[in-house]
Amino acid sequence: MKRALVMVDIQKDYFPGGRKPLPEMQEACKRAADLLSFFREAAQPIFHIRHIAAKQGATFFVQDTEGADLHPLVSPRPGERVIIKNHPNGFLNTSLLGELRTVDPDEVVICGAMSNMCIDATTRAASDFGFRCVVVHDACAASDIRFGDRTVGALDVHAAFMAALSAAYAQVVTLAEFLAETKQEKVGM
Repeated sequence: MKRALVMVDIQKDYFPGGRKPLPEMQEACKRAADLLSFFREAAQPIFHIRHIAAKQGATFFVQDTEGADLHPLVSPRPGERVIIKNHPNGFLNTSLLGELRTVDPDEVVICGAMSNMCIDATTRAASDFGFRCVVVHDACAASDIRFGDRTVGALDVHAAFMAALSAAYAQVVTLAEFLAETKQEKVGM
């Protein structure tokens, strides 16, 4: 099966010392790095999505700051595409759709941050464009969010968004489940 990996916003500002550190981001990044290694070994297409804040007064992912750089564990290699976006949806005003159509994957595998923003928006858009989507949820991280006078913790936010995506937009799996499934495919060949 031909797959394409879309790694969304695994950027330094989301890590300790960054401008918007996310709970569980370090662990998610390690799993994303393992997923990236799998795609490299399989010689499957890889897309690194990098957010650059376009809004005036943005507090993170500001252009020309270290925090906007991709994390070293998932640094692109020559030949791996890097797509710059300015919106939560990785397809909006970017070349992602055209480039994915060029490689024509059977499945798009998505990981990164934030589960409650860019992972959600990009996965829904990918599905709407007709791609079969898989989200490797333990290679994603979320933030705490506020609604009215209530704060919802990052782990609950992550669970809620993954549950919603799994209802209609994507197969949502762990890294271990994804790797086991792809191993089964090879055995069945």
